Amino acid sequence: MDPCNKHRDEGGAACATTPSGSVFPTRKTGFRQDESGIALSEALLTFPIVLLVFAAFVEFGYAMSQWNQTVKALQYGARLAAVSDPLTSDFDEVFPAEADNPLNNGTATPNNSAISSTCGPALANCSAELTRIVTGSDGDCAVGDPRPGICDLNWRIQPANLVVTYQRSGLGYWGRPEGPVLTMRLEVRNITFDLPMLGGLLGLNDITIPAHPVTITTEDLKTCSTC
Repeated sequence: MDPCNKHRDEGGAACATTPSGSVFPTRKTGFRQDESGIALSEALLTFPIVLLVFAAFVEFGYAMSQWNQTVKALQYGARLAAVSDPLTSDFDEVFPAEADNPLNNGTATPNNSAISSTCGPALANCSAELTRIVTGSDGDCAVGDPRPGICDLNWRIQPANLVVTYQRSGLGYWGRPEGPVLTMRLEVRNITFDLPMLGGLLGLNDITIPAHPVTITTEDLKTCSTC
């Protein structure tokens, strides 16, 4: 008979038997000392943290994609605006093609950035041409436009989100048939990151994408009717 069982039958405490046959008492494990299920408990505690970190990596990548998409859309829009009709309503008043003195026609225009005309934000002083720059030839922010606009590259950018500024650059000359040569700056306002997971969870949907001003020298400020 197992010595431990004999010891227990005689009313002894719980025991264990060594390889040599000796009997020694063992202590019963209490509830607070029971380690069964501890791995599951740790997993349940760490899983939400791991999930949050994973979501943060995914959202960060998506945010960088939105950032890059915004920059590319603005670069494309600035290039399009540089060869289109002016986007400000008072353009002809601020930048007359002819010199006040006809004898000065043919001389260089002044290099004075203080002479400027601005469109936006919220469509202030903007011409109807801005809508074409944003929505493209089909007037809609949808894929498939043969002559796309800014919102065809980034649907979140609408005319009210843009600010366009023309400034004298010192280039060109008075009386230039194609109009003045200016410095044009295009930037975006009030566009926030779209973060589906962390946006609602941590309230990060109010983070604004930087303005990303794109500066370019204008060419012939006249929209091509067949382009």
